Amino acid sequence: MISIIDDDLCARQATAAIVRSLGYAPATYASAEDFLGSDHVNNTSCLITDVHLPGLSGVELYQRIRGDGFAAPTIFVTGHPDETTRTQVLAAGALAFLSKPFGKQALLNCLKAASLHHHV
Repeated sequence: MISIIDDDLCARQATAAIVRSLGYAPATYASAEDFLGSDHVNNTSCLITDVHLPGLSGVELYQRIRGDGFAAPTIFVTGHPDETTRTQVLAAGALAFLSKPFGKQALLNCLKAASLHHHV
């Protein structure tokens, strides 16, 4: 299961469409809290999350779930890239940091890398 968290409905739907077109099953969430309240946290094989979310940010979510033992590859996406956040999440173990809009090939490359680390 690939979980996608993005508060922007269009971005969430577009990412899910790319994931589906690549043969993966996505579950989508509008917030980190929605994801945490779902049944998919423990069976997520790859997480794609926006950096900037209402409430708990993508970075805060990642820190929290990593602290709880979540080890699935995580891809951060953002419409407002900054080097500090990029460096922070990659140093914390994130798989990738993509700037929106990103293409199908960029996401495919990340998912291929994720599958090398974990069964997606």
